[in-house]
Amino acid sequence: MLLHARELLAVREALDAELIVSEILGAWYGRSLGDSDVEEVIGEALLDHAVSQGTPAALALLAGVAYLGTPRQAALAERGALELIDAGVARPGWADRVGMVEPGECYVSKDVYGDQESVICTFTYGGLERHALVILLDNNLGGRWDGATETGLVRDAWVSSHVDRLLDHCRTEAAESPLMEFAELDPRETRARLEPALELTGSLPDAPVSDTFSSYHAFLRARVRALPPGGRRPPLPRDTPDRRATLAARFLASEDAGELSDLSAAGPCVDKIIAYGCTRDFGRPLRVSPIKCEMFLLDWLPRKVFLTPGEQDAMPHVLAAWVRWASRRTSLPEVGVRATLDAVWDATNKFGEAYRDPTTFGLDRALVAKLLPDGDLEALPRRAFALPFLSGELAALDPTSKDDRRRMLEFEHPGAEEDHLDAHEELTKRLWDGDPPELWETARALLDLGHERHEILHRLVKLFAETPEDRQELRRALRDLRLEDL
Repeated sequence: MLLHARELLAVREALDAELIVSEILGAWYGRSLGDSDVEEVIGEALLDHAVSQGTPAALALLAGVAYLGTPRQAALAERGALELIDAGVARPGWADRVGMVEPGECYVSKDVYGDQESVICTFTYGGLERHALVILLDNNLGGRWDGATETGLVRDAWVSSHVDRLLDHCRTEAAESPLMEFAELDPRETRARLEPALELTGSLPDAPVSDTFSSYHAFLRARVRALPPGGRRPPLPRDTPDRRATLAARFLASEDAGELSDLSAAGPCVDKIIAYGCTRDFGRPLRVSPIKCEMFLLDWLPRKVFLTPGEQDAMPHVLAAWVRWASRRTSLPEVGVRATLDAVWDATNKFGEAYRDPTTFGLDRALVAKLLPDGDLEALPRRAFALPFLSGELAALDPTSKDDRRRMLEFEHPGAEEDHLDAHEELTKRLWDGDPPELWETARALLDLGHERHEILHRLVKLFAETPEDRQELRRALRDLRLEDL
């Protein structure tokens, strides 16, 4: 990395130096060191190494990290830089201008669907060296909604010094395409939007970012901090059962729904469409787009939702009717409506292949319905593992009932003492709820290694008994148990 830092001695502009330092800091972005902080183990150790070398390249790197690093890295870099300066090491000419940026105008170029938007933030160094930072936000992948405001995912970022040409291109694109929009943003609101999006992206272990995103991450983080604070994102409608029910009722009473051949299946189908929009699209069930519909049909439904045969057949038709009904309420251009409907019909055949009804694998539909009262298809394997005895004399029992679960455990462990049953009951409830997610991951890994179910249950019961009641400790213990036999 210090060899790479020699490039800093050849540049003249602060912007070029910042981009090189950002690329160096991005070398370990997204990497994991288990329980250790990679920014400390690698980033802070790099700074100590740079100080010990005492070269002009090391000082140049320290000068850049003092602006672009994490708060701890910045403090260490500043102290290290002063130490080398006092020792007589030559400073690069651009060092005084690093980070001395002033924010300018901010803009957004986005599609009318609301899938993606490019946020453009302009900056200068004291009125000179104008440049633009472009941040691509994705509202379909990895989005998060706290019930009031939205937070998309940062997919990519890059820098352009041809600001006027970039802005002219965006204006022309919006003028010529009915599917694109371009507008100026308040810099304060821009920061309020970008900060949580950047935080979300950094929190995901495998965020779907571009190959070059890591090189710009430190630069992006610093430039967002340079934007003025105090902005607020406009609130979105609250997600309530009444709001969902009202939307469903209005749709089912519409002419679009009246044309459906299976109205009995339309109700459950539209409930799932609304649920997806509320939980996965920032409380915006009325927003429709080709990408959103494809993800709903080919990704979310096959993974998450248990459908009856009638609902499986009806779902694409209900979704198409919903697209027509919802698009009128959001004023989506007709060309966008047609493109979205084309995407629905293109995905219909693939949906039949992607959605695998568990009953086609020999499972009794009544049994599956008992295991999935909430329709959460992802929960089926872990719940079947937790409570496999739901047939024969136990077929009438309700696995969601605490008393009935106890009877199932007594059947599986005849003559067991109360404390033993209590421990298995706690484990069963955790497996049923998927809390924490690492619990089922560990059980599944042990199954894959050839361990019997009974042995796995007892190893997990023992782990819970020996692990302190701390969520992080529990997750660490589960991970260690997975690794024991590898």
